[in-house]
Amino acid sequence: MTAETDSDRMQYARELPSVPTELYIDGQWSPASSGATFDVENPATGTAVASVANAGPDDGQRAIETAARVQDEWARTPPRERSEILRRAYELILDRADDLAKIMTIEMGKPLAEARGEVTYGAEFFRWFSEEAVRISGDTTTTGDGKNRIIVDRVPVGPCVLVTPWNFPLAMGTRKIGPAIAAGCTMVFKPAPQTPLTALKLTAILEEAGLPPGVLNTVTTTDAAGVVGPWLEGGLARKISFTGSTEVGKILLKQAATTVMRTSMELGGNAPFIVCADADLDKAVDGAMVAKLRNMGEACTAANRFYVHRSVAAEFTDKLAARMGALTVGDGRDDGTDVGPLIDAAAVAKVERLVADAVERGAGVALGGEPATGRGYFYAPTVLTDVDLASEMTSTEIFGPVAAVYPFDDEDDIVRVANDTDWGLVGYLFTQDIDRALRLSDRMEVGMVGLNTGLVSNPAAPFGGVKQSGLGREGGRIGIDEFLEYKYLAIPKG
Repeated sequence: MTAETDSDRMQYARELPSVPTELYIDGQWSPASSGATFDVENPATGTAVASVANAGPDDGQRAIETAARVQDEWARTPPRERSEILRRAYELILDRADDLAKIMTIEMGKPLAEARGEVTYGAEFFRWFSEEAVRISGDTTTTGDGKNRIIVDRVPVGPCVLVTPWNFPLAMGTRKIGPAIAAGCTMVFKPAPQTPLTALKLTAILEEAGLPPGVLNTVTTTDAAGVVGPWLEGGLARKISFTGSTEVGKILLKQAATTVMRTSMELGGNAPFIVCADADLDKAVDGAMVAKLRNMGEACTAANRFYVHRSVAAEFTDKLAARMGALTVGDGRDDGTDVGPLIDAAAVAKVERLVADAVERGAGVALGGEPATGRGYFYAPTVLTDVDLASEMTSTEIFGPVAAVYPFDDEDDIVRVANDTDWGLVGYLFTQDIDRALRLSDRMEVGMVGLNTGLVSNPAAPFGGVKQSGLGREGGRIGIDEFLEYKYLAIPKG
């Protein structure tokens, strides 16, 4: 260990708020049965900041057996009680906002300002679903022949498997845990190994809020296949909710099919960002800054392909390059940092490869085009012009601070190009013509459209996509539906 690295560890020991580092099963914190741990690294420095328990299949089995054992009792808990637990957790998250933001920034790199924004966003899922918990409704009617009464109830689907990614370590947890608690489902929760600390802190907050033992079981591990696979194939779990790559999602869908589990999949994206000739360019650039650079571009909702009408392409590109060029790249813990590091060395290498491929195919570099110098996993904000549609980044999530601009001439043609992808999570459209806005929005093959805005995520809205971007919706009034089953009771009328 170098003196510099040793100094970093000491600094993190002082900065990192108190956070559990063990597994949480049946209301108890405990080490992995093997005693194994793994390190959590700050991508801004490459330094390990903490070690957490590394669960194996035996730990995973204990967690799912606990969730199954507790399910019936938890399902009978009054809706108001579940609601009040979520409300207390919401308030505790806001009370611990600074600590949660610091943990997120240290383990995944996003600037503190963005981390604080995620705390507010993530907490809102608990408040939203605390209100939905007491509004679960059914139906009653009479059969056509008048001989039977039909009562339709809605009941918890059962023990749930929740698997979350590293890029939004708080919000992705609350977006799944919130409706599961509200619906009366128990859970086994596996956060990403890159960012387990935020999930463990969230678990501790729920414990403090009064969530009964066994309802939430949090299992940190680097052996996802060994832990999650048996959950899906063992028959005790009845639902999986996963956010992550399409490739992993397909594997989980195959495993879930063995026991015919309910599935919710929020998978990859390849978002088009269409700027029409009549767009308000300042508003479009504002939207681009949000849609492209939120979380350093490491978001499934990130604008991946900027289709800009040729008549305004040069002006839009100049304005965007000026805005992106004024950003400060650095450690997210530092005041004034706008763009933090990517998650790891592989992420930087991927962005390098995609940019090099586009440049080799004739793209111009208006800004950046290379990794940032210094320690950590940084890539400079980059704007590419006249990108060839055959470039690899056209069909690959960039997951970095790279805006690829493709000029277009024909509206019909660019809608076809925008839809020419396996994914369909979100699309962005900028125009001041209401007829064009409605026409193009209708034709875009996506689950969400941002019209003259670069931000679509909101706890009150149904989040999700079409095609290989996933199945089901999270958030909004229908978010709780993913955790409920319909049960029909037939009663003869005397």
